[in-house]
Amino acid sequence: MTAVLTPTAESLTALDRCDRCGAQAYIRVTLNSGGELLFCAHHGKKYEESLRTIAADIHDETEKLTEAK
Repeated sequence: MTAVLTPTAESLTALDRCDRCGAQAYIRVTLNSGGELLFCAHHGKKYEESLRTIAADIHDETEKLTEAK
């Protein structure tokens, strides 16, 4: 997913869960209507095309999945 990052967006934490499956969320979608949706990497990618049509902002932290620890 190509991110549209907002510099002031809060980082997602392990407590943030995917609205679709309950896994850890790595993508926050702020809707044009003002609401917010959270997605794991899998569901964010699956719904990316549809989300882009209704999103005011997409905050993508999926790079955390490949960071060396």
